[in-house]
Amino acid sequence: MAGSFRFKQFTVANERSAMKVGTDGVLLGAWVQLRDNDLEILDAGTGTGVIALMLAQRSVSTGSRISAIDIDPLSVEEAASNFSNSPWRERLEAGCLDFREMEGGRFDLIVSNPPYFVNSLKAPEQRRSTARHTDTLSYAELVGSAVRNLAPGGRLAVILPVQEYFAFIDEAVRRGLAITRKTLVRTTENNPPKRILIEASSGECSVEEETVLTIQDSVGFTAPYKKLTRDFYLKF
Repeated sequence: MAGSFRFKQFTVANERSAMKVGTDGVLLGAWVQLRDNDLEILDAGTGTGVIALMLAQRSVSTGSRISAIDIDPLSVEEAASNFSNSPWRERLEAGCLDFREMEGGRFDLIVSNPPYFVNSLKAPEQRRSTARHTDTLSYAELVGSAVRNLAPGGRLAVILPVQEYFAFIDEAVRRGLAITRKTLVRTTENNPPKRILIEASSGECSVEEETVLTIQDSVGFTAPYKKLTRDFYLKF
């Protein structure tokens, strides 16, 4: 998907970032709940900035401010350029920062499409490998950094491979986060789920039932998938 990726209300340059625009990021940006009091949002590991842009589009009524960080300088440059070319440039900010070194407890919502390969073959290109593997941001570090940077009652939302669910949950629960939403994602009805979307809260809350999202059926994209992403994808 090199070049530019066009959405309904913005375009994402997709050339310099270590990780390109993909289904995982779009799913997370469309799925995470936005509340009226989510005024300070952080996108940790922003890449091209696509999730931050989606959240900016979705939060026009509240005027939320979205901070986007990444440890890869070229990704930050590309995200900043994408932000400046968007309708919400005044509410978006990109910075070259390591999430593990942040603290402050001011974010109402933290979203992350994190590096999640733990013991797999690494990509030959170092920048892409860094973006994909947990060597530079383990689940313990991800959750610990989120807890330090969430405001009271704030939430963390991530997308992970299903096989990493329990490792992530163990860290979340150990650090006082409660799981409030989760959705399993499968490509077709005949395939097992490959991804899971998770929302965790630092405050007292009830746990929602687990749901399953199927992307395609025998005739094309499913109605639930279209409904979730129709404000973004041109084809819907």
